[in-house]
Parts: sequence; structure tokens; C-alpha cells
Amino acid sequence: MTKYREILRLHSRGISQRSIASACSASRNTVSSVIRRFKKTELEFPLTEDMTDQKLQVLLFPETHEYSSERKMPDLAYIQREMKRPSVTLKLLWTEYCTMCRMSNEIPLMYSRFCYHYQRFSEQTRASMHISRKPAEQTEVDWAGQKMQIFDRNTGEATTAYLFVGALSYSQYAFAQAFTSQNQDNWIAAHVNMYKYFGGVTKILIPDNLKTGVTKADNKEPVINRVYLEMAEHYDTVVLPARVRKPKDKPNAEGTVRILSNGVIAALRDMQFFSLAELNRAIRLKMEEINTEPFQKKDGSRQSVFLGEEKPLLLQLPASEYELSTWKVATVQYNYHVSIDKMLYSVPYEYIKRKVDVKITRNVIEIFFNDIRICSHPRIYGRAGQYNTVMEHMPRGHREYLQWDADRFIQWAKKVGQNTETTVRAILEFHKVEQQGYRSCMALLKLADKYSITKLEAACAKALYYTPTPSFKSVKTILSTGQDKIGIETLPIGFEDKSKSAEEYSFTRGAEYYGRKKI
Repeated sequence: MTKYREILRLHSRGISQRSIASACSASRNTVSSVIRRFKKTELEFPLTEDMTDQKLQVLLFPETHEYSSERKMPDLAYIQREMKRPSVTLKLLWTEYCTMCRMSNEIPLMYSRFCYHYQRFSEQTRASMHISRKPAEQTEVDWAGQKMQIFDRNTGEATTAYLFVGALSYSQYAFAQAFTSQNQDNWIAAHVNMYKYFGGVTKILIPDNLKTGVTKADNKEPVINRVYLEMAEHYDTVVLPARVRKPKDKPNAEGTVRILSNGVIAALRDMQFFSLAELNRAIRLKMEEINTEPFQKKDGSRQSVFLGEEKPLLLQLPASEYELSTWKVATVQYNYHVSIDKMLYSVPYEYIKRKVDVKITRNVIEIFFNDIRICSHPRIYGRAGQYNTVMEHMPRGHREYLQWDADRFIQWAKKVGQNTETTVRAILEFHKVEQQGYRSCMALLKLADKYSITKLEAACAKALYYTPTPSFKSVKTILSTGQDKIGIETLPIGFEDKSKSAEEYSFTRGAEYYGRKKI
């Protein structure tokens, strides 16, 4: 709007119209018209406080006000919403506005006035508020839009490098590092290196809505990427993503991207780099120049404000750096193990056929069920198919089986009796490989639970009477048929003691009994 009050004030002080036009950014014709029309009114200078530029416009140029009042004003809020839609222009909206005015027998604004009112309205809605940030409160991070290049020394082939940028909101102290991709590993590594460079952590972390940081973008309830959330929890910070298409939510990161694009990417545009490390060394030097460069509108620099006011208030770094992890969903097999990278790790047998979440790091495998950690293992490397089994994860029967060996079987047999010990030793010695006899010894142990230790000892004595190498089957037969109750002196029918002659028995069936001739 024309500065009517200022024009009249300067005129009252005797300033020339040419100088007034220059001071008020108005044409000489406008200045002349204002002064001429003011003289025709009954007003005198100095003007009262309530005589604003708007009132002076209505008073001095009533025809303009009357022209505007006769015309139908457009819905400026609607126009602004429609302008955000693809391919919509002011010309199109003005045409639609004119059509609506003709249908309602109203006079539309000319296109120039239509654009003028919209411009004034949009300027008012674009008003921004300065928000004072507290030291060590938040860090803003983003990827720079412009890319850099690394060249192969032998072939000259170029590889694209992406610039990660982080900035502290209070001091605007900046960090930058180049990576060959924007994947999850590099995104996490950039944050780890950034916190190391700052020497501490802020309470809040503000990223953009990229998938490595935010799984689902939502202004009310965003879903944070699981790995990114773990990293934030490790550093005791909170992730608050910027709203979609709201760059002012992280203005320092956006401003730092612009500054680094000019001060780093543009400054290094004519240099060739043959490794990522070489490129990052050059970026670090440029970044330090930017951090130490004095502010234009206030005292100090990014580095001086950071060191003097912000760094002492940063949260301490954890004792160890965050170790990148990946997550997989696995099903617990019937052998109560899950397979990860062709290695098998045990899980409590109660979770057989359940789906579990597996967190994989370089050194540790952690297994979760319903977000509760149920076990963890050192990670196995080397030959595929190796097992890492915890005894407590096994069913009782399996656990007891593994805890037995030859010496323990023999010690147990000694407690039962000498015959049982001899039987166990005979079973173990019968097999070429000692472990082959473990199952028979274990089965013998279970016979003691079923029939009692006394009966087992008697059955082993009976079995040894028949053969010096008894088996589990022979002992089991004796117990199941009740032969352990018969004394060794009274042999059951069907058994023959070759150490004695036929005459020593009280009753012997001859060949005639079986229908054969006597030889």
C-alpha cells in the first residue's frame, strides 16, 4: 500500500516531491496526486493517530474504493488451497471465478486485481514466527539434495556420493559426511559419527520422513523405523519426525544443507576424489571453516556458541557406540532351535512352532516373543550347520539324556549293585563306539524306575548267569516275565546250563518224548 502518511509528513517538512518519491518507493505522479488531493480536503498536518493509510486512501481516492466495493471478492482461502493441487494456475482459477460471477450477476475483478489480492493474502498467511531454541534441545538431520562424485583411479568411472547433514538447532553447529548410498546402514552410521563429532546427544532428534527413519509418515502418530528407534533408545534421545512437506519443522537442517551445498559441494566441484575417505577429509576441512566463520547478524560463530553454551548441556554419550542390528522373523523348529544364516540357536522348548523376532548384530543373536526377550546367544561364524544349545532350553528328558556319559552310568550302576555294574560295563564294551550303548544304559536306568532297584539287580544277576554279555533286551525280558523272582538254582524250562550234565537235572525230556527214535 502507498505510504500516504509518510508522503504528507515529508511534504510538510519541505522535502521535494522527487526526494519523497524516492524515500517512499512511489512514483512522482502518485506523490503529486496525494499532495494535490490532500490540499482539497479540510485535513491539516499533523494528522491524528487514527488517520491510517487505509482511511487516507478512501478519503483521497474514493473512486478506487468504490470500484473495489462494486466487485465480487474471490474466496482467497479457497484459491490458496487449490493452488497447492497439481497443474492448477491463477489464470484457471480466475476464469472459474469469472464464470461464477456471471452466473450470479456479479461483477468480477480484473485479472490484475485478482492476482494482487491473492498475493497480499498469501503474504499474510506465509508469516513465520521465530521460535527460540534451548541449548542441547534438538538435532535436525537430512540428506542433501545435490550429489558428489568419486572416481575410479584406473577406469575413471564415477560413483555417486550422498551428503548427510546434521545441525544443532540452537548453535547451528553442523556435521556432514559423504556415503555411497542412502541405505539403512549408512543412515545409522551417519548418526553414530555425528554424535561422536558433537561429543554428546540432544534430547530430540528431528529427521525427514524417509523410510530408513520413518516406516509410516503421519502428522499425528508416525511409525518410527524399528532399527532407527533402537538407535535413538541407545543414545537416550527421542525421534520427532518433521511433518510431511513442512520444511520449517527443521529449518536449521534445510539452511545447513543450503550452506553446505554452497560452501562444500560447490567449493569442491572442480576437484576429483578417488576414495570416499579422501572426499570426507576435504568435507571435514570445509565444514570446520563454516563452523568457525563469524555470524553476519550476531556475535560469535557456530563453533563459539556450541563450545560456550551448548556442548556442556549435551547428554553424555553411552559407554559403547550403537551397533547396527537387523531383524528377522523365524519359526521355532521341533528341535527347539531357530536357523539364522545357516546357524542354529536354541529357544526354550515351550515356543516350538511359534514365530519369534530375531535381532541380529555382529556379535549377538537376541530372540524376542511379543517384544519380550526370551534368550540370547553369542553369534556363530564358520562352518554352516553349527548348533548353539542352552541346556535349560531342552525338555527334561532330553536334558537328562545329554547329562549322562559312560562314567556316570557306571557310577550309578555301582549304587544299584555289582551285577548291574557288570551288565552296564558289558553293554558299553559290546559296541564299537561307546556312545552307541548310551541309549541301552538309559533304558536300563528307566527299568529301575519302573520295577525298583532290587528287581533290576536280580534281573541283571539272572542275565549274567545265562551269558557273560547280557543286553538290555534280555534284562527287560526277565523283568517283564517275572523271572527275577526265580532263584538261580531253579532254572526255567527252555534254558540249559551247559556246565552241568543232563543227569544232574531232576527231569529231562528224551528223544522219545519228541517223537524221535533213540540214538
